[in-house]
Amino acid sequence: MQISDVRDDIKSELLTRAQLHDRINEVARQVSTDYEDKNPLFVAVLKGAFNTMAAFSQAVSIPVQIDFMSLSSYGAGTQTSGTVTVRQDLSVDVKGRHVLIVEDIIDSGLTLAWLVKELKNRGAASVEVFALLEKPARRVADVNVKYQGFTIPDEFVVGFGLDYNEQYRNLDSIAVLNPAVYQGK
Repeated sequence: MQISDVRDDIKSELLTRAQLHDRINEVARQVSTDYEDKNPLFVAVLKGAFNTMAAFSQAVSIPVQIDFMSLSSYGAGTQTSGTVTVRQDLSVDVKGRHVLIVEDIIDSGLTLAWLVKELKNRGAASVEVFALLEKPARRVADVNVKYQGFTIPDEFVVGFGLDYNEQYRNLDSIAVLNPAVYQGK
């Protein structure tokens, strides 16, 4: 019986585990300084940002509150539909809070732009963004990213929480998925 390995579907590794953690730690140091005495609320969008949130929240040195939302604009595809669906809302009120959205990747930016506007409309004192990955070639919506991780090329990436059809989230790096996997070739 042959055991399959998710790495067999990988075209190339884009960012190693060490590179990811080094950058997350750098950003966490800056955020710890910027948000000292602000009682920040970190918000991550499930499921993709869970690895980034776990690593990032463990790296900050200040007290924080963490919450999650589940939003969808992709479904089972590789491109955004442009329509945001709230699957699970926050469990805390953001009114008067300093919110930092911890994001895995900004592709088109449409979902993130919607979320920033939504949190501001709910009365957050401030809303800033930490994005581990940004793909400027695909950006449609203008979103201010205060804390930046890595700029990546226009490739379909998986790993460190990012998926294709709910798979590959368990990779500990960011990798380019072999197009044959999602193009059915």
